[in-house]
Order: sequence, then C-alpha cells, then structure tokens
Amino acid sequence: MQIYRIRDSAHRARLATSEDGKTFFGLSGDLSCGEVKITNERLEVDAILAPVEPPTIYCVGLNYRKHAEETGAKIPEYPVIFMKSPTTVQDPGQPIFLPRHLRSEQVDFEAELAIIIGCECKNVSRENALNYVLGYTIANDVSARDWQKTWGGSQWCRGKGFDTFCPLGPAFVTRDSVPNPNNLAISTRVNGEIMQQSNTRDMIFSVPEIIEFLSGSTTLAANTVILTGTPEGVGMGRKPPLFLKPGDLVELEIEGIGVLRNPVAEEAASAV
Repeated sequence: MQIYRIRDSAHRARLATSEDGKTFFGLSGDLSCGEVKITNERLEVDAILAPVEPPTIYCVGLNYRKHAEETGAKIPEYPVIFMKSPTTVQDPGQPIFLPRHLRSEQVDFEAELAIIIGCECKNVSRENALNYVLGYTIANDVSARDWQKTWGGSQWCRGKGFDTFCPLGPAFVTRDSVPNPNNLAISTRVNGEIMQQSNTRDMIFSVPEIIEFLSGSTTLAANTVILTGTPEGVGMGRKPPLFLKPGDLVELEIEGIGVLRNPVAEEAASAV
C-alpha cells in the first residue's frame, strides 16, 4: 500500500492512500501496528507533505561499492554513520534551497532508499530487523560538498544539514509491498538527464544489517528515518563535476515506490 501524508482543504495533516497520486482516500486505524483500513472518505488535497515527521534521521555514508570507488574511498569495515536534523526535511515538489547565508556553490544530489522504523526498538538482530520496518520511501541526501569536505570541521553534519537538504516522498510503501529492499532499481535525473542508475543490491551493508547496527545499544524511536546510502553518479564524482543550480529539476526514482521531484532555487536573503 502507498501511504501519503497530505494537507487537506481544511489545512489539516492527514494520512491517505492513493493508487494514482491524484485521487486520495482517508485511512483509519493504527499505522504503527499495521492495522489500517481505507475509508470511503475522499479527501480534497491542498498539498502533499513529506510522508513522515521523523524525530531522528540517521544516514549511512559510502554504502554502495561503486560510489565508494568513484570517491576513492576504502570499502568501510563498519557502516559510516552521520545524522541530519529533522529541519532538513522538505516536502515533495517543494524547492531545494541553495544556501546563500552560509554560501555553497557545490550542492549535490544523492538518491537514497529510506527506511521508516515502525515501532521503538533496540538491539535488533538482522534476522528480525524487517519486522520493525513500517515502510520505505525515497530520500535525497542533498549535500553541500564545499562545506562537507573543506569547511565542515572534519565531519559531514554541516554540509548535509542545511534546511531543505532532505526531501522525502512522495509516499511511503508499506513493508509488505517490498519483498526485498536490497533488489530495487534506483536512479536520479537532473533536468531529464540520467545521472545515477543502479540497484540497491550494490549496497555494502544490507537493510537488515543497517538496522542491526544502528539499534545496537541504541533506541530507535518510532518514525525514525534511515537513509541507506547513494549509488555512483553523484555530481561530485563526474568529470567535470556537476552541481545544482537555480531552475534545475531533480527527480529520484526507486522501483515500486515512485518518483520524488524537487525544483532547485536560491535561499532568500534574510535580515536578523
């Protein structure tokens, strides 16, 4: 089932389902328990929102073999973990803003499969890991490479933590709709041109292994989002490099989930 979070005509955030992304019906029941039913209520949609409001966003770096190769990095022995603030989340169709107060000229795209944790868990084994997954969505781990590589104090949070740097959506699909999350086609298009084209089976650490690692001695709260890494073809790795500019359209696609589209614009000037 595809589940959307929408803003209805009364400006309320609602959960809904749709088969075509155009006609939406309300849901009833407890989503965290997997007990939801489609109602006969047809919803008037004002906007499609990011499908989840995560308390925490964990990210796995260098998790595709060919991406590690294109960056010249060693294959990691353990998952490389960093975090994004919940304030980085951006809705489908809304702009990725290029930072202008802390200016970046090297903003890059990264298509990623995102895991949504369904219920609080800790010390999960890889054999049971998928039982704690609510569903999967598409994420763009937008990255300011100059802040990530040069000005970020030797860590990645600054370069990957600007507002709008984590578009999510447009919907999430429930766990039962994805028999194997490590066998999905994944791609990126910028202005219609294919930049990334791979499959999640190229991951170094599988979805169950990532959940096992992140939950070790650590509580994962319900609605936690986990970005699982990006394949080769990012702008930084191209010759010459290709970074996002105002007016671009970024489209990420994952098999069985959908297409996440976001335009690119400059951050508006602000006064303190």
